[in-house]
Amino acid sequence: MKNKTVYIVYTAMLTALLVAVQWATSGMGQLVTGSCVNTVLGVSALVFGFWSALVVALVSPFCAFLLGIGPQLLPIVPAIAVGNLVFTAILCSFGKESNRKWLRPAAGIAASAAKFLVLHLLVVRLLCQILPLQEAQAAKFSAMFSWPQLVTALIGSAAAILIAPILRRSVPKNAGK
Repeated sequence: MKNKTVYIVYTAMLTALLVAVQWATSGMGQLVTGSCVNTVLGVSALVFGFWSALVVALVSPFCAFLLGIGPQLLPIVPAIAVGNLVFTAILCSFGKESNRKWLRPAAGIAASAAKFLVLHLLVVRLLCQILPLQEAQAAKFSAMFSWPQLVTALIGSAAAILIAPILRRSVPKNAGK
């Protein structure tokens, strides 16, 4: 029971950290904010596993929306959550493999590419086409959810891959179970 409580506390802390980082870096541009967000997502996946990453990936975009940080168009928020979920699921599936360290960078690249693809398809190809957006607003979202998503996901996954082994040593052994 104690381990579950610790696990829940760590997951809540990561969710709060992600929202706080997003708020603190909101004026620094998408490259900084997105990279920081993806780092926290990656750490939640690589250190605490799928269920923790699932919560952080799905809850944080809605918290950010409610706090007025991130895109302020509600239909885009679930798309961001799905992109986050895909990113963390791939990192969890392949990035935690301890015997094959070469899998971690490959997982980071695959997770980043998948997140980019999901966000590009959902936001640019679907939502920007069907939502009644002004031309300038559609152009802004199209730019925001194309190549910068790949770059920030690659930076964030690389940072998480470097940070995760250090954090794993400081977390109770069964906290991610």
